[in-house]
Amino acid sequence: MPMIPSLDRRDFLRIGSASGIGMAFPFNTARAAKAAPRSVILVNLTGGMSHIDTLDMKPDAPSEIRGDFKPIATTVPGLSICEHLPKLAARMKHWALVRSLSHGEGGHLPGTHRLLTGAPMPNQRITDLDNVLSRRDWPCYAAALQQIRPRHDGIPSGVTLPHALIEGPLTWPGQHGGFLGPQFDPMLVTQDPNSANFKMDTFALQPGLDASRVLARRGLLERLDSAATADPAFRGHQQRAFELLSSGRIAGAFKIEQEPVKVRDAYGRNMFGQSLLLARRLVQSGVPIVQANMGIVQTWDTHVDNWGRLKNQLLPWLDQGLAALIDDLADSGLLENTFVAALGEFGRTPKVSTLPGESVSGRDHWPHVYSGLFAGAGVKGGRVIGKSDKNAGHPISTSYLPYDVGATIYDVLGVPADAEIRDAVNRPSKVNAGSPMDVLFKA
Repeated sequence: MPMIPSLDRRDFLRIGSASGIGMAFPFNTARAAKAAPRSVILVNLTGGMSHIDTLDMKPDAPSEIRGDFKPIATTVPGLSICEHLPKLAARMKHWALVRSLSHGEGGHLPGTHRLLTGAPMPNQRITDLDNVLSRRDWPCYAAALQQIRPRHDGIPSGVTLPHALIEGPLTWPGQHGGFLGPQFDPMLVTQDPNSANFKMDTFALQPGLDASRVLARRGLLERLDSAATADPAFRGHQQRAFELLSSGRIAGAFKIEQEPVKVRDAYGRNMFGQSLLLARRLVQSGVPIVQANMGIVQTWDTHVDNWGRLKNQLLPWLDQGLAALIDDLADSGLLENTFVAALGEFGRTPKVSTLPGESVSGRDHWPHVYSGLFAGAGVKGGRVIGKSDKNAGHPISTSYLPYDVGATIYDVLGVPADAEIRDAVNRPSKVNAGSPMDVLFKA
């Protein structure tokens, strides 16, 4: 693994930031791959949603395991999920529910790195790397895609919204280009699209400017710059900024206020819903990968008041947002070419617990088995894949690693299984060592 200096939290937020967006874009340094028309929306359940209280309930287990919620039937015969997910239950025909996701890292940071990168090799522990964001990270999907299949059409290879994953002094790993370098970082949106002040005019041309004048200015700047002294990464950022301005396509995607009130209301007037609506607008504009973070880093980390937090906010917001997204994608025809994956870095412990000093119980971290939802781009919906034991503690059928989720994302995007990425000194690595989850696409 290349030894590249780490990037601290301040550097990460500073990279090319303008009007609430952090940008870092590449120049062409890699071989092109065959174009793929599909897009991916990764719905990141930050902190790890409780699978046993939502998608893999065990109503016959003892009370200290089953929790407070009741299951309800879905439109798929024999399949039940949580009573606080009624809209999802009514739309399960679109979703494949995987109940045997699994890995061995119980910490948020290493777990998130695996989720966001489809991390390097199954036998390489993330603890061998830095445990916070650094230039030793494996690159996120958008960064690797941009190096494998560079684009210069004014559309970024990836957008992360509505914020970076940061808590106090810690910035979660796996969010950027890692050892590929900052020129491959995805675009970072740092505004809540549900805010009345959300206005992404960074890419709007000022009065008196048009695309031809932008290109003329670019030519002048290139003549003034010295190729011998200009920093390649900075020149790459500059090039992508000109491409974005001259295209205008991405600017239109951020004009979420142009959506009909009825559509915005359908998604839910909250951060979850409006982030998913913005994700749809971005893939509709041609962005291949959108990572929509459903909350800050600990949002689904329900050590305390697990059932109150799920019932009163988290599940209603997610239920409404996912329902509107799947309806929207299906009605518009985008679902045929948009792969949606909704999951967190792990699940929660089967056994209910109470932290020292707390009076309201919850559940702790549990990576040994957890659940995820997958739809679109050929996924055969209306099915359950995999099975956990009677207490939702371990898989008792074929299990799937985060590497396999990553391999599936790359496969959907048309990235070959043997694709290579190269670090800053041109050393090659295989982009992913997992196996695509072909079971998602087989009836």
